[in-house]
Amino acid sequence: MLIETETTPNPATLKFLPGRIVMDMGTRDFASPEDAQASPLADALFGLGDVTGVFFGHDFISVTAAPGIGWSDLKPDVLGLLLDHFSANMPLFAPGTAAGIAVPPDDGDFTDDPADAEIIEQIRELIDTRVRPAVANDGGDIIYRGFDKGKVYLQMQGACSGCPSSSATLKNGIEQLLKHYVPEVTEVRAV
Repeated sequence: MLIETETTPNPATLKFLPGRIVMDMGTRDFASPEDAQASPLADALFGLGDVTGVFFGHDFISVTAAPGIGWSDLKPDVLGLLLDHFSANMPLFAPGTAAGIAVPPDDGDFTDDPADAEIIEQIRELIDTRVRPAVANDGGDIIYRGFDKGKVYLQMQGACSGCPSSSATLKNGIEQLLKHYVPEVTEVRAV
C-alpha cells in the first residue's frame, strides 16, 4: 500500500492520502487526545505525543504537528501508523461512537432567522459547491455556523484551523465570493 503526502498552506500540517476512502460521508476533526478516543486511528496518532490535531476527510487524513516538531522526524511514525491501520482494514471509529461531522459547541448564538432562509440556502450552496472542495484540497474543511445581519460565521477545520493564511482565505477568498453572489453578505467571520 502506498500513502502519498502533500503539504498544505499550514506548515504544521501534512495531508496523507491512503488511496482509498477514509470517510464515506462528512468529515471529522479531532482537536485533542480526548476527542480522539472515538477513533482508534486518531487516538494512535495523538499517542505519538507530537500531534496536536487530526482531521479525517473523504479521501485524506490531515495531521498537525506540535509547535517546534519537524516533519522529518514525525512523518515516518505517522506513515507507519496509517499503513498498519489501513493494511489491517481496522475500523475508523470505536463501536458505539459517533462518526461523521462532529458539531462543535456554539461560540455564541447562531440561530438563523427563518426570514433569511433563502439567503442562507444560497450561502450554504456556495460553500458546499465552491469553497469546501478547495478547502479539502488544502487538507481541511469549512463548516457553516450561522448568518446574522449580513455576517456569515464559519468554522475552519483540519489544516485550515490555525493556518497562518486562513484569515486571508476568509477575507480575500470566501468573503469576496459570497459578497459577489449574495449581496446581503457584508462580512465573513471565523468562529
